[in-house]
Amino acid sequence: MTVFSRTIPTLSRSARLRALLGTACVLLPLPLLAQEVADPYDLGTVRYEQEGQGAIGPDNTIVATRTATGSRTDTALIDLPAAVSVVTEAELERRDVEDTTQALSYTSSVTTDEYGSDDRYDYFRIRGFYQTGEGLYRDGLPSRTLNFTGPKLEPFGLQRIEVLKGSTSTLFGLNAPGGLVNAITKRPQDQAFGESTMAVGPDHQEFGLDFGRPIDAAGKWTYRVTALAQDGSNDGDHTRDDRLYFAPALTWRPSDATRVTFLAHYYERDGNAPHSTPVGVDIDPDTFLAEPDFNRTDREEASLGWDLAHRVAPGLTFSQVARYTSLDLDLEQVYGGGATAATPRSAYYVDGTLESFAINSQLQYDATLRGVGTRTLAGVDYARDELSEVSAFGSIAGIDPFDPEYCGRACVLASLGTPTELETTQETTGVFLQEELTFADRWIVTLGTRYDTVSTETGAPGATASFEDEAVTSRAGLTYKATADLSLYANYSESFQPVGSYFRSLVTDVEPQEGTQYELGAKYRPGGGNALFTAAVFDLTQTNLVRQLSPLAYSQIGEVRVRGAELDGKWAIGNLSLTASYAYWDAEITENGLGGNEGNRPYNTPEHIASLWADYTVAGQGARGDLNLGGGLRHTGPSFADDANTTELGGITVVDAAVSYELSDNVALALNVSNLFDEREVIYSYDANWYNDGRQVRARLTYTW
Repeated sequence: MTVFSRTIPTLSRSARLRALLGTACVLLPLPLLAQEVADPYDLGTVRYEQEGQGAIGPDNTIVATRTATGSRTDTALIDLPAAVSVVTEAELERRDVEDTTQALSYTSSVTTDEYGSDDRYDYFRIRGFYQTGEGLYRDGLPSRTLNFTGPKLEPFGLQRIEVLKGSTSTLFGLNAPGGLVNAITKRPQDQAFGESTMAVGPDHQEFGLDFGRPIDAAGKWTYRVTALAQDGSNDGDHTRDDRLYFAPALTWRPSDATRVTFLAHYYERDGNAPHSTPVGVDIDPDTFLAEPDFNRTDREEASLGWDLAHRVAPGLTFSQVARYTSLDLDLEQVYGGGATAATPRSAYYVDGTLESFAINSQLQYDATLRGVGTRTLAGVDYARDELSEVSAFGSIAGIDPFDPEYCGRACVLASLGTPTELETTQETTGVFLQEELTFADRWIVTLGTRYDTVSTETGAPGATASFEDEAVTSRAGLTYKATADLSLYANYSESFQPVGSYFRSLVTDVEPQEGTQYELGAKYRPGGGNALFTAAVFDLTQTNLVRQLSPLAYSQIGEVRVRGAELDGKWAIGNLSLTASYAYWDAEITENGLGGNEGNRPYNTPEHIASLWADYTVAGQGARGDLNLGGGLRHTGPSFADDANTTELGGITVVDAAVSYELSDNVALALNVSNLFDEREVIYSYDANWYNDGRQVRARLTYTW
């Protein structure tokens, strides 16, 4: 058996799409298939909106009011002693988000598009720290990437995306100190709703369905089906972004005290490897210098899980969320080259499988003792990730960047060396305790601690090495409610992150990387209305980083510190909606090991980030429907391509635009353009130049019922 081949499903993509849509039609509620038939369970024609906004959504505006990510309890955002930004489903739809990086691009203290044309993963940096790999969560459970193999989110399947900023290990376990992204999967709702959508653009065709309703008259059973089929491309020649997503969900409420939601999804996403241009060569950023026939990042992912809550007794609630995921990855890439065909290129192949299981169980007890409100949370979570990868590397002939001629797939395969195998099993267990005390309805004290163990076994089959890490992390927060709409807060929090297996062979007495954060902030919700403004200053430090002492010597003496400030505002009052953000990062390498970098700025860490999005609705009159006009500005300041600060990257400012028009009460037409003026800059440069994405245009027709 050769490692360079893979069985391809016999069904074509169009056949699978027909099968998917046929299944969806079978599941469509009867009133849609036969409107004239009376339905005893009919709840009326209700749009998918909800007046009372909960901790996980859905939200009918861009302004969220509550979250469960900031403390693992259902809490008002204004009461949390931490900075949490929420991108609601309404905002995702208005900006026609197609990727996680687009979803987060208007969030304060978050940078995205870390490597430009590299679309393999959901790259993001929070408060100056790189979080990709371990900082991605779904429904409160980790979605980690091990080595090359890891997931990508489908925004169409989400009802909100939340960003918790700062050290988070006391709540979620191992993580870098910048924060985390928690995506909330779409759930069944109490009322009937439905949406079908079609989008077209250059090299882009997309069709989606999202519908659900109660199954029985009592509303104990409700369901939802979300499906998407897409035939598209990424920015540049010889790229693709093809997707097939199917996610059924079922909620059962046997009583007022119990609710359990079953969540499943199948996701097939076929993409491409990243592409770049040689340093010092002035050519079109989209020039393709790899191999068209050896250029893919294909994923196939399936998951099944549940989210359960049960009121055991007055004030006492047990909750549990669990998920099993199986993911296959095929990655093929050719990269490198130079100013002439004399410089050889590199090639590699990865065939990976990742099986993951994660579960979190917790007890929450709410009471009032002598006028003091108490909320006690105790829980345990466990995750197990099993990785198996086969990879091969090689070198092929170079290519003329001004007149590229490709050598073909057979040429690349012939160059690859002997395949190597990697097996990694990582188990993480955490036990946590948190206490919230509310005094006089004004002072909220939050105290938490957690003990984590991480067991890792990695290496070639039959020659693996085992590592054990453990850590105790703590957090303390204080919120003062100056008024019902204004709160001031302070917090201290910690994080830990085990050192990667590669550096463990080079460093003795390895300790986890540790992070600490000090933060002060304010939150204002004017008139208790549909607006929220936050401001924060913070001091974040990560220690025990592995740094080079000499060509063959490494030590854990590295330290990076980021001091900063951030502003975040969301406003949705009347016909006007605004989203504004600004962040200042004073980032410094305080200890490096290799002389010369102390005092420098860490690579890919800008000093200033700002964004503004506004949209205004011109209300329809008579036969004319609502007209919505929107636009945004995103700015990322200059940074350096290396820790030595020898290569400076210029900042970039791009403009986005959107317009939508209601053709009728339930039919809308929209046009969205990202990077309106097609601004292209090098945003990452190491052994090659990587550019940001160029202009993207999509027209969308949506029908709701």
